Amino acid sequence: MPDYKYTRVLLKLSGEALMGSRSYGIDPAVVQHIAREVKSVYDDGIQVGIVVGGGNIFRGVQGAAAGMDRAQGDYMGMLATIINCLSLQDCFEKMGMDSRVMTAIEMHQIAETYIRRRAIRHLEKGRVTIFAAGTGNPYFTTDTAAALRACEIGADVLLKATKVDGIYDSDPAENPGAVKFDTITYMDVLTKELKVMDATATALCHDNHMPMIVFSVEQKDALRRALMGEHVGTTVVDEEK
Repeated sequence: MPDYKYTRVLLKLSGEALMGSRSYGIDPAVVQHIAREVKSVYDDGIQVGIVVGGGNIFRGVQGAAAGMDRAQGDYMGMLATIINCLSLQDCFEKMGMDSRVMTAIEMHQIAETYIRRRAIRHLEKGRVTIFAAGTGNPYFTTDTAAALRACEIGADVLLKATKVDGIYDSDPAENPGAVKFDTITYMDVLTKELKVMDATATALCHDNHMPMIVFSVEQKDALRRALMGEHVGTTVVDEEK
């Protein structure tokens, strides 16, 4: 196996990333691109866990803003993540990657119920393990679910794949002069309110000394390069290290 810096990883994908250039739903070309990126490290024996958002289908916060009960909206968002996870699993398996979907909400006909020890065993057996339905609780984002699962499975790093190639001091889509950070601490992310992840997820990573790399999901070979220890996107570190 090549010399990887990280060998067990948690990859966080936003639901919006799965849309590609569409305004709603799943773009099969994007799913296939993600699958190829994962396979490039899967074939080298890297243990990969994945958390996917559901914003390409339904977002609880937006439902609440339109007058829906927030908890009800969040449950609907959790179901949306399961659709995304099943789509990824199907593509992964067609590319020859053994995979499992584990959900925080029981639905035995569709996926396994999340059990931490079983998830770790799947990873040890070389199965891409896809975590669905967030934490299973309303009022928590899938960013928080990603931070939680990363800590639970003992991941070496949390990788957040977005449409942006790192963390900036302001929104680069709105401010052409936005400055990109190569490295930043979790405390700076919190104090500067950079909105990389929600505050709960950021604090959880900070408290458990979980490094995070934020990079563009669209960049070819970025996942493999990041795991090899090359500079990709922005690295968020614990300032105490």
